[in-house]
Amino acid sequence: PEPMQATALSHFPAINATLNGTAAVLLVTARRFIERRQIEAHRRTMLAAFAVSVIFLVSYLYYHAHAGVLHFAGHGWRRPVYFTLLPSHTLLAAAIVPMILVTLRRGLKRQDARHAKIAPLTYWLWLYVSVTGVVIYYLLYHLWRA
Repeated sequence: PEPMQATALSHFPAINATLNGTAAVLLVTARRFIERRQIEAHRRTMLAAFAVSVIFLVSYLYYHAHAGVLHFAGHGWRRPVYFTLLPSHTLLAAAIVPMILVTLRRGLKRQDARHAKIAPLTYWLWLYVSVTGVVIYYLLYHLWRA
């Protein structure tokens, strides 16, 4: 199939950043629920964070399969910030997928002790990936033009 025109894909980066930001908000909310021992609210919110992250991943892969790679054109302070964040974001984005699946499975099966062992690390890495995804979006699509 022919590649889609750039205009047909132009909204995907903002949508993807919004999905990342939404996942981050849901993760923080879910953490507050579990701190208050509101297990059912925590479960529902984590499932929502997982669903949003899955939608993000599908959208991200679709976009890059059709649009290719955008090379960073920023200068000044933006360049080292971007190239410092990008490797850790990319590596952790790949590493977090199996961690999320294991943590989610343990939580849904109510293997609470095993879930509690991995959940804090999964939380912080997932949150880092979600937040840095939004930062990278702004650096790549907005701040480099400033």
